Amino acid sequence: MNVKPPITAPKELNIEDRALDIALRPQSFNEYIGQQTIKDNLRIALHSAAKRKEAPEHILLHGPSGLGKTTLAYLIARELNTNIRITSGTALQKAGDVGAILTGLHEGDVLFIDEVHRLPRAVEEVIYPALEDFQLDIILGKGTGAKTLRLDVPRFTLVAATTRISELSSPFRSRFGMSFRLDYYTKQDIEKIITRSARILKIPIDSGGIGQIAASARNTPRVANRLLKRVRDYAQFHQKTNIDPKLVSKSLEMLEIDPIGLEETDRRILKAIAETFRGGPVGVRAIAASIAEEERTIVDVYEPYLLQIGFLARTPQGRIITDTGRAHLVSALSAQKIRK
Repeated sequence: MNVKPPITAPKELNIEDRALDIALRPQSFNEYIGQQTIKDNLRIALHSAAKRKEAPEHILLHGPSGLGKTTLAYLIARELNTNIRITSGTALQKAGDVGAILTGLHEGDVLFIDEVHRLPRAVEEVIYPALEDFQLDIILGKGTGAKTLRLDVPRFTLVAATTRISELSSPFRSRFGMSFRLDYYTKQDIEKIITRSARILKIPIDSGGIGQIAASARNTPRVANRLLKRVRDYAQFHQKTNIDPKLVSKSLEMLEIDPIGLEETDRRILKAIAETFRGGPVGVRAIAASIAEEERTIVDVYEPYLLQIGFLARTPQGRIITDTGRAHLVSALSAQKIRK
């Protein structure tokens, strides 16, 4: 008998944060705050497939990191009352890796591939017949004597997540029956998420403190929960029984996070473009070299939010800092000097 899959946490978190992350993950679509259109569409698709006693079509989830793609994959499996197998594009580098995963599935299982854009093209092609015909082609031998053995695999639903949908080949994208982009959350939804998390973690916090954390959470649930836990640590260390705006301000100041959520690396990126490259345009490689940061980290972690709030702009020649971004940078640097 199938059982609902347990909600787990990313492996990169420490033991304490893993436990907290598991506790904070929604257990149903009703508990999942935000992304209402996506939830409504998924409910309809999953319910209809269940009535037909079929595996739902394959699902592609894309958008910036931290918005809930992994959580949605778990909830899809729970809604279908089936098991989920989890892997990532970096773990599937050979055809044999795919074969081992697919042949280990059971009928109706959900296969979740995170960072699916990191799949090699050759591995994508191995997956094609499994997605369309639920069959796996295994090549035996080499050269002119090579033979192809076709194996049946259980009917399953692939849920794939990516922050870089443009890096997926067109033939691969076309094999997903459903594709959803997760957008940044509104401040109101982030406040609801913080309120729920504070209740679960039994953190005493007033509405002002919730609003201040939400304003610094980069419109991202993962960041909101992380900041809530760090503010809680600060409150406990200083033996404070209630978290208010003043305490949140002091905590975020220690973390070098400003009132709109910019971190030190964000400010270094803006400063490099404004001063080292005279406002731009400049390429990401040059920015990465000037601040000793990885290009992928800048593009995946920092740039999306800076673009969203209008501090950076992309041009055919490269990135530029906007007037709004320059004004905020001047204000932030002035505030730093005053504190020092």
